[in-house]
Amino acid sequence: MQTTNIRRSQYLLLRKVIFALVILFGISTQYALAQDVNMNNTLHDSKKFYFGISIGFNTSQYKITHDKWFIDHDSVTEVTPLWKPGLQLGIMGNMRLNSFIDIRTIPSFVLREKSVRFRLKDKNDLTQDIYQTSTFESILFHWPFEAKFKSDRQTNFRFYALLGGKIDYDFNSSVRKRRTSDLLHVKPWDLGANAGLGFEFYFPNFILAPEIKFSQGLINIIDKETTDLQTAKAIERLNTRMIILSLHIQG
Repeated sequence: MQTTNIRRSQYLLLRKVIFALVILFGISTQYALAQDVNMNNTLHDSKKFYFGISIGFNTSQYKITHDKWFIDHDSVTEVTPLWKPGLQLGIMGNMRLNSFIDIRTIPSFVLREKSVRFRLKDKNDLTQDIYQTSTFESILFHWPFEAKFKSDRQTNFRFYALLGGKIDYDFNSSVRKRRTSDLLHVKPWDLGANAGLGFEFYFPNFILAPEIKFSQGLINIIDKETTDLQTAKAIERLNTRMIILSLHIQG
């Protein structure tokens, strides 16, 4: 019952954030369409460099590949990754290559949480199962490098797509390795690929850009060398995945 309530609260939080972004998108669209006569911030499109701030909400989980040990043994009967919410704040730097392509980076500090739930055989009663959850709270330095492919500007509106990569460092990783109660240990460094979509709305003094981005880790971050628990033996690969809903304010 507790797990169901947690999932429901996460789902409601995600719905509220998406609803707020949709409302903001609608207001911005109406504003942009109402400004058809005037082109706002016309000098911005000729800037070689510009900067901004980024605030966002993320939800993340692990992608798990089971080890052969999991198949050969029945002491761990289920390994389930859970989605968890988080927040982030970053500073944007953008370099214009031409009218349709930019190079962008947003070094950010991310508060992120992920969980893995295990179903184990009860050692005292093999007919019964027990559930244990390992939760990973991370203070993450997230550094993406992305190519930004822009559409033609429609008065005060523009659409864009993103493709690139990321480097992550988890400051909490070394702390968790010293906790013997943790069912899994993970490595601090991660590399991955990013892809996303966004919209730019031109106001007289700034640009507002809501964006959704998908991030997939490419490195196996499970650290089996620091633990001999059966919960770690059940997993062969552990990769990160994250969905990021951001709002960029660009100068």
